[in-house]
Amino acid sequence: MAEHGAHFTAASVADDQPSIFEVVAQDSLMTAVRPALQHVVKVLAESNPTHYGFLWRWFDEIFTLLDLLLQQHYLSRTSASFSENFYGLKRIVMGDTHKSQRLASAGLPKQQLWKSIMFLVLLPYLKVKLEKLVSSLREEDEYSIHPPSSRWKRFYRAFLAAYPFVNMAWEGWFLVQQLRYILGKAQHHSPLLRLAGVQLGRLTVQDIQALEHKPAKASMMQRPARSVSEKIKSALKKAVGGVALSLSTGLSVGVFFLQFLDWWYSSENQETIKSLTALPTPPPPVHLDYNSDSPLLPKMKTVCPLCRKTRVNDTVLATSGYVFCYRCVFHYVRSHQACPITGYPTEVQHLIKLYSPEN
Repeated sequence: MAEHGAHFTAASVADDQPSIFEVVAQDSLMTAVRPALQHVVKVLAESNPTHYGFLWRWFDEIFTLLDLLLQQHYLSRTSASFSENFYGLKRIVMGDTHKSQRLASAGLPKQQLWKSIMFLVLLPYLKVKLEKLVSSLREEDEYSIHPPSSRWKRFYRAFLAAYPFVNMAWEGWFLVQQLRYILGKAQHHSPLLRLAGVQLGRLTVQDIQALEHKPAKASMMQRPARSVSEKIKSALKKAVGGVALSLSTGLSVGVFFLQFLDWWYSSENQETIKSLTALPTPPPPVHLDYNSDSPLLPKMKTVCPLCRKTRVNDTVLATSGYVFCYRCVFHYVRSHQACPITGYPTEVQHLIKLYSPEN
């Protein structure tokens, strides 16, 4: 809970409204988790399509289901989503006269809870599906899969033409709301919070103490189930709670790892990465002293370094890149097993004949 205590030094008790940096950071948290998990699933599916292919095909649905369990767990127990709780925030019901007395451990009322789940889980899922639909329609339009005169093509062309403007209006709506929040003209940084009937606030000392003592109090007040139906309900509740707790613990650790990767591969850190991970520059090749067996290169590029005549049947050594006459270099390499110029170890199979267009 150390991350919660840092907020009390930045704000007074009377002003519990989070800053724009806090709310934007918690918004971007789950946005970064989804592509990271998607990349992991893609790697698994490519490595073993038989066992993990279904994870890639149904990734959106599986992620939405796990996100639903996670958000429901946090909203009902901490009055906040996973990312909001991670940054020490909570959701406060608008118009609640007892909001100063209501602790975060009490959870959100059912109406605000299901509205929050709808905007946190269902709306992002529908947005992802809509973007995939638009992408597939653009591909169909590009390759003209549908006949030009079909009614369907006229419809989805109109849809493709209108979608960028609708998406721009949607993003502009959020941008204007954030600007109003920065200027102190609004209590919500996101219009979805207003639609859900809640606003964000910082956790108080009483909230943190209640959240820390809630698990112990719940275990003491738990009574053994009497009927079979109660036992089944209790077992299902424990299973769902266990899955949600495992997800929250794994994501809490994974978030720090993602933030570390984000810092590690940031543009500001690229020079540091290169200095830490780059291999040392290899030394230049050692040039041997030229003797009778290693003649100096001729000044004219068309002359063979061995016979000092115009080259015939140009042949290059793959080990060094120098070009000779085929007959000259063949006999030299077979006798010395080395390049005549550099002295690099060379075999006959390293001879490559060069063919010009004239030949």
